[in-house]
Amino acid sequence: MSSPSAALLQGWLTGAGLIVAIGAQNALVLRQGLMRQHVAPVVVVCALSDMLLIWLGVFGLGRLIASSPLLMELFRWGGAAFLLAYGAKAALRAISPRAGLQAQAGSASLTAVLGSTLAMTYLNPHVYLDTVVLLGTVGAQQPAGLQLPFAAGASVASWMWFSLLGFGAAAVAGPLRRPAVWRSIDALIALVMAILGLQLILRPLA
Repeated sequence: MSSPSAALLQGWLTGAGLIVAIGAQNALVLRQGLMRQHVAPVVVVCALSDMLLIWLGVFGLGRLIASSPLLMELFRWGGAAFLLAYGAKAALRAISPRAGLQAQAGSASLTAVLGSTLAMTYLNPHVYLDTVVLLGTVGAQQPAGLQLPFAAGASVASWMWFSLLGFGAAAVAGPLRRPAVWRSIDALIALVMAILGLQLILRPLA
């Protein structure tokens, strides 16, 4: 029998399952955490944005996006261009001998960092596909009265994950301050972005 607590748990499990996968947004939070730079604002922006998209998806936006081939194509090509460009920047940092030292300097302003965070969140089609369309569709199928606890559970999972990722990375950043480690991190980020971007180009959204 369905209940608010069961819907809350299902929302948490669904949200956790989707958000834990390595992606563009997670890579950005991880990097900021390792740099110990504006970690709290980045975590808050990502979690609040995820929460907003979860609730919009559960209460109707997910079905709207999935029903529009034009919107799906815009997400596909625009998102691929954005992800590949961001990946190229990470690749350049990875091959630069001084990339690690520059990363440790932490000179980026809060405005610039939050701008990148917002762009990575709202210009990344995978955020909409996973959070709004997939999670939103599951939430929208909940019985009447259980959509709200489902969305709440998914939102809690988002807050927990981004907090763990950002502050956890900051806690272990000390031993990782070698330039070679930073270049490896940027190489991983570049690889993730390239894979996601190429997936969008080679495989139509469905």
